[in-house]
Amino acid sequence: MIPNKTINELIIRHSSLEKDLASGNIEKKFFAEKSKEYADLNQIIDIAKKYQSFEKDKSELEKILNEKNTDEELLKMAKTELENLKFENQNNEKTLKLFLIPKDEADKKNAIIEIRAGTGGLEASLFASDLFKMYEKVSNKKKWSMELISISKSEAGGLKEVVASIKGINIYSTLKYESGVHRVQRVPDTETQGRVHTSAATVAVLPEAEEVDLKINESDLRIDVFRAGGPGGQSVNTTDSAVRITHIPTGISVSQQDEKSQHKNKAKGMKILRARLYELERSRIEQERSVDRKNKIGSGDRSERIRTYNFPQGRVTDHRINLTLHKLEEFLEGEAFDEMIESLSLKAQEESLSNL
Repeated sequence: MIPNKTINELIIRHSSLEKDLASGNIEKKFFAEKSKEYADLNQIIDIAKKYQSFEKDKSELEKILNEKNTDEELLKMAKTELENLKFENQNNEKTLKLFLIPKDEADKKNAIIEIRAGTGGLEASLFASDLFKMYEKVSNKKKWSMELISISKSEAGGLKEVVASIKGINIYSTLKYESGVHRVQRVPDTETQGRVHTSAATVAVLPEAEEVDLKINESDLRIDVFRAGGPGGQSVNTTDSAVRITHIPTGISVSQQDEKSQHKNKAKGMKILRARLYELERSRIEQERSVDRKNKIGSGDRSERIRTYNFPQGRVTDHRINLTLHKLEEFLEGEAFDEMIESLSLKAQEESLSNL
């Protein structure tokens, strides 16, 4: 049951915002923020009022049911109405609880996705490439825009590392559950005995931070420029266009050399650095709020094994929610991806509700 005080606070806040917005006296810098809060509350206010009046409405119907000389038809109507009222109240309570779950401000942001080959040598790099192609297909299907920031290829078409920016609607809220270790079990093309090998790749999904989200002091940065190098030490550039940016207080360092322009490399490097610093601060705050953060689905722990892609059995299993889909090919094509994400989102909601 939701405390009556909490419901009262929602109703009072909605009324206060309504008066403020109607007065026209709100400072410009607060207008958008208050308008958004009011719009959000508008979606829930009628439900909050119904939930608040439930006990009173229930009491009135029970009074009719307990009266001795009540007409039979009226009794029947009151009984049906009471059953409907209780059912509606259960739904209202669930809706209000979902609304009261603390919002992740990053959910609506674009995302930066980093994929790195892990244990397994060449096979791990091929798997990293498969994962990147999967996210490309998901992006195309959802009409998201994916921009390559940096890429490091291995032999046979694999990827040692790839970093990309994905833009669209509610990107981070969809992809945040992908952070962690992805494991693959399959027979590599180079395997002559037909043995199944296990390899891994890590995925990190970071909310893309804007300058307004995070203030980075220029004095905290050390920027080194150097000549970009290609495979086997070949010179790609005859100018010092590659950039390494180090955030001195945290020691976080980003290198960027994909562009021929030093300016463009610095801009891309700053985008990654800003996202990593923003995520570092978010993680710190989240850990302060919750001691059991590592047990949560959306923890983003990159060392945690979250999913196994088993080719011989044609299945993909998410270990956090013990969900197995026997649709491996469809999943890698981006077709069954939403099914997995919806299950993860639902479980995360249930966890949040139980901790509310």
